[in-house]
Amino acid sequence: MTVGSMTMLSRVLGLLRDMVLARLFGASAGADAFFVAFRIPNFLRRLFAEGAFSQAFVPVLSEYKSQRDHSDVRQLLDHVSGSLGLVLFGITLVGVLAAPLLIMVFAPGFLDDGDKYDLTVAMVRITFPYIFFISLTALAGGVLNSYGRFAVPAFTPVFLNLSLIAAALWLAPRLADPVMALAWGVFVAGLVQLLFQLPFLLRLGLLPRPRFGLCKKDRHEGVQRIGKLMLPAIFGSSVVQINLLFDTLIASFLATGSVSWLYYSDRLVEFPLGVFGIALATVILPALSRQHASAESVDYARTMDWALRLVILIGVPAALGLLLLAQPLLTTIFHYGEFGSHDVAMAAASLMAYALGLLGFILIKVLATGFYARQDTRTPVRIGIIAMLANMVLNVAIVVPWVWLDRPAPHAGLALATSLSAFLNAGLLYRSLLRQGIVRPQPGWGVFVLRVVLASLAMALLLYWGRGVIADWQQGTAVWRVMQTLLWVCCGGLLYFVVLWLLGLRLHQLRVGGGFGTGE
Repeated sequence: MTVGSMTMLSRVLGLLRDMVLARLFGASAGADAFFVAFRIPNFLRRLFAEGAFSQAFVPVLSEYKSQRDHSDVRQLLDHVSGSLGLVLFGITLVGVLAAPLLIMVFAPGFLDDGDKYDLTVAMVRITFPYIFFISLTALAGGVLNSYGRFAVPAFTPVFLNLSLIAAALWLAPRLADPVMALAWGVFVAGLVQLLFQLPFLLRLGLLPRPRFGLCKKDRHEGVQRIGKLMLPAIFGSSVVQINLLFDTLIASFLATGSVSWLYYSDRLVEFPLGVFGIALATVILPALSRQHASAESVDYARTMDWALRLVILIGVPAALGLLLLAQPLLTTIFHYGEFGSHDVAMAAASLMAYALGLLGFILIKVLATGFYARQDTRTPVRIGIIAMLANMVLNVAIVVPWVWLDRPAPHAGLALATSLSAFLNAGLLYRSLLRQGIVRPQPGWGVFVLRVVLASLAMALLLYWGRGVIADWQQGTAVWRVMQTLLWVCCGGLLYFVVLWLLGLRLHQLRVGGGFGTGE
């Protein structure tokens, strides 16, 4: 609840940020350029921040915390911060210098438009240092999470949204090329997020004093273990990001606006994924790591089962809600200024395709954590590579005929391929956990799933009836749109939980070991 509520605040501000960007820049060439420029360091952020680094770092830190004294933990942090900082500095320097090559690789379609290409290169050089700041922020966040201080790391992303809003509203009008302000907003946000967390580390007595360990005699055992765990985890974490970048690559050859339409639809999918999926994975990783280090296999299996039931409980209605309210939500949030009716329709097509895969996206976050907590980073990599290759094949198999037949919204095919590959990834992860005995389904799954299905159907019927026609939404005022959105989201959610209650699900059952599906 702590992480989810803080993440909710961040996501709400994120939607406000995207409303500002859509109103001021729409789905223009400048917007496409910024989203590509931001996606490249964001790709690396997922590897070195909450991706491979956190997945390798938190289990080792949890082991040190539970089995060693405070001075050993401090030494680990000193060496990790120095080693990570040195690697990140080198990556940042290379990224800034090689910006033109990065655009040629990740958005080759921009080469045909010289102005868009030059603008994207310039923005990449400004946004790329973000990876340095945000990865060190993730180091600080991993420490705070391991010590039960979940609120601060979950609140930190708020500063990215505030920085981009300020850049768009205050700095953009003062620049010759207004969209460049967004790149500077990203740069400032990275620095502010890092500085915000340092006082909380100091309060724990764990503010790192970086040691670089360049000489063999200075190398730290914990750093070496983290490095070995990170190598396969980098490939595992990069799977989703490579898929997104491959989507961007293909979208760069489609109609102008395709990159932006995918971005805005992905942002709405990221809302429930971040508020619930990532929050749940963030919280259970230290708990599972501690249970594994203490050889508490029964508690470990019970925690995994509890997390999977929560995924079904929240993920199913969230996916249905996004699917049924795609156009109303996009109209309410983005249909202002430069973001027109055509943009709403195009973004809605990809949002509905992404919504089909939301449950798979959340399952991947939770199931992969079951491996990372056991310091097994290889299995998710093998499975992730299979899913990545499947996604690439599906991209080509779906989008090429779509374009050849001259059907509208071919970018939605990219979102559909991503959703299908997500379920393949989640299914393979679950099968592997089941075979290893890590996941042990507790009694009551059949009753629980039946309750969720019936409650979701009731909610879906209400939303289908209540959403009306999209023309009414587009003609309504902003206040009317917001009130209608709040009305139907609240009514749908209320009906869902009322039906669950009528079917026997009670609040106390949501605790670990609370008889989730049995009614006990």
